[in-house]
Amino acid sequence: MNHHRIACLTFDGMAPFELATVAEVFAVSRPELDVRWWYRFELCAEAPGPHRVVGGFDIVVHHGLDRLRHADTVIVPGVPDVRRDVSPPVLGALRNAYARGARVVSICSGAFALAAAGLLDGKEATTHWRHAPLLQERHPEVKVNASVLYVDNGSIITAAGTAAGIDACLHLVRKDHGADIAARVARRMVVAAHREGGQAQFAEHPVGRAPSDDPIGRSIRYALDNLHRRLTVDELAGVAHLSVRQFERRFVEAAGLPPGRWITDQRIRAGAVLLEATDQPIDTVAGRVGLTVAGFRHHFRETMGISPSTYRRQFQH
Repeated sequence: MNHHRIACLTFDGMAPFELATVAEVFAVSRPELDVRWWYRFELCAEAPGPHRVVGGFDIVVHHGLDRLRHADTVIVPGVPDVRRDVSPPVLGALRNAYARGARVVSICSGAFALAAAGLLDGKEATTHWRHAPLLQERHPEVKVNASVLYVDNGSIITAAGTAAGIDACLHLVRKDHGADIAARVARRMVVAAHREGGQAQFAEHPVGRAPSDDPIGRSIRYALDNLHRRLTVDELAGVAHLSVRQFERRFVEAAGLPPGRWITDQRIRAGAVLLEATDQPIDTVAGRVGLTVAGFRHHFRETMGISPSTYRRQFQH
């Protein structure tokens, strides 16, 4: 076997990062790796020719959907609009490729194309956390997991947004060639060699749209100023001059989470900043965000999907 054929499917209006990620991993010739075979990369589209890319420039696609008939791996690095239907010819080409045994991969919003083709029915899948509720709404038969970087179902792999595409592509190299080759490719790309698919997406949890003079906004500012100590819902309700019941209801409306869960999340995210920016021991970091060491480790892994030590190794400035 001299090569493994990668067909990367593009559309008008594609985001360039995910597309470039796939090309960087699979289109670059790497003779220094001295492996028995490498990848042959082909960019294809329903209609070959110039295609507009986000950012105001065009790419020229030379191949059509016929390339999916012979590809060993088909990658969909996104769709231009998650609310628009993917065309029947594209869906048919994806179904046919999967039916004959091709590996099918999506990055970010590309999961919408795989779901529309029926390839994710009954399977766990992921996409960018911002798109996950819509993917679940439009395709209830898919088990959407918005908390992970990628999901490997064997012949179908779905990845979350942007940088998670790098992790998924390196995961494919690791499956095909082993951990050492994947690590060498990662070093040349100057990225982490291995992030587990189960690691959490580093998603935003908004504090809500409460104005500064709103009682919930006042309690949120108070909580953020006092993360280093024990906080109770009763105390925050008092700051807001509301009953506990009123406070909990209005807090969920503003912040999207119950107050206890929101406070824990803020403690963990404040701790993550300290892990990135300082060399303070983990027990010191835990104390500064108002948690015991055991509680910090537990909630950090539960929230981020990795341990504080692993997070520091990967993200420390």
